[in-house]
Amino acid sequence: MALFLKFPCTTGKQCSKKFQREIKSVYCSRSLMYFKSMKTKYFSTIIFLFFLGLVIGCGNNNDPATDTYVVATDATLPPMSFMSVGNDMIGFEPDLINAIADRAGFNVHLVNVEWAGLFGGLITKKFDMVISSVTVLEERKQRMSFSIPYLKSGLTLVVHKDQKNIMSFEDAKKSNALIGAQIGTTSYYFLEKEPSIRTKGYQMYGHAITDMVNGKVDAVLGESSGTLFFKNKPIFQEIKRVEEILSDEFYAVVLRKDETKLRTLINSALKELIDDGTVAQLHKKWDLGQAAQVPH
Repeated sequence: MALFLKFPCTTGKQCSKKFQREIKSVYCSRSLMYFKSMKTKYFSTIIFLFFLGLVIGCGNNNDPATDTYVVATDATLPPMSFMSVGNDMIGFEPDLINAIADRAGFNVHLVNVEWAGLFGGLITKKFDMVISSVTVLEERKQRMSFSIPYLKSGLTLVVHKDQKNIMSFEDAKKSNALIGAQIGTTSYYFLEKEPSIRTKGYQMYGHAITDMVNGKVDAVLGESSGTLFFKNKPIFQEIKRVEEILSDEFYAVVLRKDETKLRTLINSALKELIDDGTVAQLHKKWDLGQAAQVPH
């Protein structure tokens, strides 16, 4: 924008030099004020448009593939999910959820949460999903939703290596055995339905195994993958698994019921990972063996 100034006189014959300086001073002052005013208006407009764009952009970000999701797991059960010596969360399930996130195009942040707090924390939005060897159950579907299964497992008894009287679950029922199980799991629910079984609840599966080795309970019921927790520990030499799978169970990622877009995204990525052999590779990496199988 150009600003043209026209003075009433331009020579000393018409007006004094002092008068000319006063006129120029007035025009220059007004011009400077004009430009400052315009600069302020333009700057304010740019700032307003910038923040308006941020608000609109954040308000319309409904694409699940662009977000970071908090994923909870109970990191106390190797090789499914556990803490390394360096205090990193590792295992089959952390590897799997990271692979799902990479394939789906979003980010995840893993947090370690005790089993008892997993479902309540999910429903109250403390985190966005759970991956922690959670079995798909109809009663759980009433409050939460599940992805397609990523592993098939089942319940099995673990007894002391010198145990001779319990070679099956029927043996345990006949002897009115005291069986330990982790509270809030399908193992615990299974035992509650058996009136001939005495049940002792534990917050952690490992504590139940320790009590069994020390003779405080007769056996422990848990997921067939549970004994892998002790595979590389001295206590593994003190226990044995009863070669009987009592149920067919499927593990899946748990989400809130209203997360339909996110569930679709996870299912699509998970199906690709199962089909291309990625899940099978993780199964082999963490040496799950016959304790759990990849669904087809």
